[in-house]
Amino acid sequence: MEAVIKARGLTKTYGKTKALDGVDLDLAPGRIMGLIGPNGAGKTTLLKSILGLAPVAGELSVLGMNPRTERSRLLEQVSFIADTAILPRWLKVSEALDYMTGVHPRFERERAEAFLARTGIKRQSRVRELSKGMLTQLHLALIMAIDSKLLVLDEPTLGLDILYRKQFYSSLLDDYFDADKTLLITTHQVEEIENLLTDVIFIKNGKLCLNVAMDDLDSLYTELHVSADRVDQAQALGPIYSRSALGGKAMIFEQVERARLAPLGETKTPSLADLFVAKMEAPHRPGAPASSGLEGVA
Repeated sequence: MEAVIKARGLTKTYGKTKALDGVDLDLAPGRIMGLIGPNGAGKTTLLKSILGLAPVAGELSVLGMNPRTERSRLLEQVSFIADTAILPRWLKVSEALDYMTGVHPRFERERAEAFLARTGIKRQSRVRELSKGMLTQLHLALIMAIDSKLLVLDEPTLGLDILYRKQFYSSLLDDYFDADKTLLITTHQVEEIENLLTDVIFIKNGKLCLNVAMDDLDSLYTELHVSADRVDQAQALGPIYSRSALGGKAMIFEQVERARLAPLGETKTPSLADLFVAKMEAPHRPGAPASSGLEGVA
């Protein structure tokens, strides 16, 4: 099955700064991938390259197309929601529906109307009259009504309260996602999307420092809670991260058999948020595997 996104050696330089530094990526159909990294890590540049908005060196294919040279055709099958997405403030909701019906060949107005019927959004309301949460719901309704193969979401719930954020992701899964669609999501709210994802990428300084299926986290990473009297024993096994915990330390290990750690304390799979902190703070380890999902950190 052909990958929805296939990238090899993507590189992008702004002056002396490498926004992307040899990024390799494969995203299969029907997957939900989280792209997570600190500000300035290269997330936006990577998204722009996928959408054909930024030229990059290397090889990049999205739905079998070159995003730069075939962008018009690509955007018939790719949708995008960003935290900065705006509609004209004077525009009525009904006019937004009319516009999408006229310009996008894959827009299904009935689907948008059905979604809006479950909200408090009135068709005659203007954009300036909508709250931040309602505006996000309107964007989601317009996007979900497009029969896209790839949906890219860049901080889609930024600034929303927790109820709207929960509703957003529930609607995304219940009303949009299926085996024929693929989602790529960037967010700083890692905990809220952890249970949605099938795959996750961490990016740091333009390089991927994690690229793995969520199902593989159990076998790759272990968090150990160890008492103070056994910290030295645990430290000898080479944790990639350590923090203070009640009565001892919490440590995260990479590719250390859980059976070796279990005698030292309580073991579990780390949360995505804790693993993110660990990978962002971990130094480069020259011998770390790459394509298995453990690409070296710059």
